[in-house]
Amino acid sequence: LLLCQHTFEAAAKPVITTSTLTKNATAITVTGNVADDKGLPLPGVTITVKGGSGNTVTDNNGNFKITADENATLIFSFVGFVTKEVALAGKTTLNVSLESDNKVLDEVVVIGYGTQKKKEITSAVTNLQPEDFNKGNINNPAQLLQGKVAGLSIVSPQGNPNGNYEIRLRGLSTLGANTQPLIIIDGVIGADLNSIDPNDIATLDVLKDGGAAAIYGTRGSSGVILITSKTGVKGKSKIDYNGYVTTESKARTLPVMGKEQYLSLGGTDLEGNTTWLDKITRTAISHVHNLGLSGGTEQTTYLASLNYRDAQGVLLNTGFKQLNGRLNLTQKAFNNRLIFTLNLAGTTRDAKLGFDDAFRYAIIMPPSAPIKTGLPYYSKYGGYFQSEGSDLYNPVAIVNQNINDEKIARLTYNINVDFKPFDNFTASVHYARNTDDKLNGQYISKYSYYGNGVNRNGLATKSNANINNNLFEATGNYVKSVGALDISVLGGYSFQNIINENFFTQGGNFLTDAFTYNNFAAARDFTDGKGSVTSGKESNKIIAFFGRVNLNYDNTYFLSASLRREGSSRFGENHKWGNFPGVSAGVDVARLIDIPKVNQLKVRGSYGVTGAMPGQSYLSQQLYGPGGSPNYFLYNGVFTPVYSPQSNPNP
Repeated sequence: LLLCQHTFEAAAKPVITTSTLTKNATAITVTGNVADDKGLPLPGVTITVKGGSGNTVTDNNGNFKITADENATLIFSFVGFVTKEVALAGKTTLNVSLESDNKVLDEVVVIGYGTQKKKEITSAVTNLQPEDFNKGNINNPAQLLQGKVAGLSIVSPQGNPNGNYEIRLRGLSTLGANTQPLIIIDGVIGADLNSIDPNDIATLDVLKDGGAAAIYGTRGSSGVILITSKTGVKGKSKIDYNGYVTTESKARTLPVMGKEQYLSLGGTDLEGNTTWLDKITRTAISHVHNLGLSGGTEQTTYLASLNYRDAQGVLLNTGFKQLNGRLNLTQKAFNNRLIFTLNLAGTTRDAKLGFDDAFRYAIIMPPSAPIKTGLPYYSKYGGYFQSEGSDLYNPVAIVNQNINDEKIARLTYNINVDFKPFDNFTASVHYARNTDDKLNGQYISKYSYYGNGVNRNGLATKSNANINNNLFEATGNYVKSVGALDISVLGGYSFQNIINENFFTQGGNFLTDAFTYNNFAAARDFTDGKGSVTSGKESNKIIAFFGRVNLNYDNTYFLSASLRREGSSRFGENHKWGNFPGVSAGVDVARLIDIPKVNQLKVRGSYGVTGAMPGQSYLSQQLYGPGGSPNYFLYNGVFTPVYSPQSNPNP
């Protein structure tokens, strides 16, 4: 299913375009040459008339010729060089020198537990700024990255905005473990990608190779995505609003037969004529609103944002309404030697998940079948036509008769304190807590042929999952310059405790559909012993010690070496700890050989060891339970459930 989108945007930031006209202007022909700061000619430099329409480019020898007003200003621009403006003031010959723009090389890139200048990076790291992000109807942060990072594959769900994005970095890197990259938001390891609104993201950094990801140990084998949220800047308080409305519809689908073709090839006439895909889809209209307040002083900066999203799915009865709130506060003291940072974020989301199976059955349902029929036989299906064939259901009945809801509440607070007791050393303490509460409710109507609703006389399911993620980290960073050698040394400790609790109940045989999944006491299945109730709780702890050394000699030779020693309660008794080294090196050839028009030409290589965390706890132990069909035996006159081994230990 291929979707077509249209976006209409509005923002509280007016754009004003001006132009200047000169009376009695005298046109002159200007010739000249453009060279770099070493005197070498620059071919391909773009030259435009400021406020006018004239433009040209330099030839292979850096020469140019352009016609302009005698009092005009020429703009010289070239990739990798600082743009320069030159006023003519009647001159007909110009020799212009452009300076190399090192700003790009000096840009800061977020890496594991710190930052580096882009020119110093020796491993595979991609940095994306807001101007690099995808624009348009963006409801998930993963959409910002699609097509922007080499080796990063992002597959989007089609037709349902609640679907999960499949993210793969350089293919499948491990078996039997999480194949999604590790997500880190403002230092919170293992955060949910949906816990930050796309409009609150300042930068995205992707660690793609082992040399860069080794500092995250057992969770770095599939790569790492580091997300940094926006912060306030000093100045007057500023209020920003932007919003947009989008429409989305199906643009291309699998070809299916119409009724006439179906009958001509021997199909059965079921007294209907239905294009099923048209009946279960719609033109989805979504709207997004973002309100932000930011500002601050030299010592205190703040940013508060509120984001509301109402997204419809192309499939009927799918979509979500989401409210995000965020507060980022930074306080400096003692001549900026003490910096306190607070990030507080909350999300509530009400979603209609729908049933994606409807797409499948819309493809295979006979086009000669009607949606509904007045025949008394089909009253048990609520009047919907059902062929009663094997694995064949009316897709319109699926989306209209049944309910599949999800409610999510997330709260994250993140506190970081940086203290600089002396110029070359910074000590940091970081604590974060993330609470994720998810409630799912599903009801299959007693008239629904799909989902066993008719046979169970209505079937209700309700589940709850709660995740508490506590993270404490302490780091120390020492920087020193010795002649042409820059040294940066990092050391740290990390402790993370994750607790998962879940509850599940399912029951059927209802008198009416009116209760949906909100009144299990009305389900006769529990009286008859057919109802199902399960619950569980598990926890796992991760402890790590890590360090890294970065060396930069004369901005020419670069070396980075890291080591993480990590232990996890999910591993067996004799295999709880592991070492994860990483090393990368590079040399800037452009600093050794004078290459025209090249600012940096780096040759680099990296090596790293990463691990794979088991998907659940207690796999190293012998697990006992009642099994899917509990057995009972009589003990002291009481029937007692039998607990038996459910899985073999994996030490």
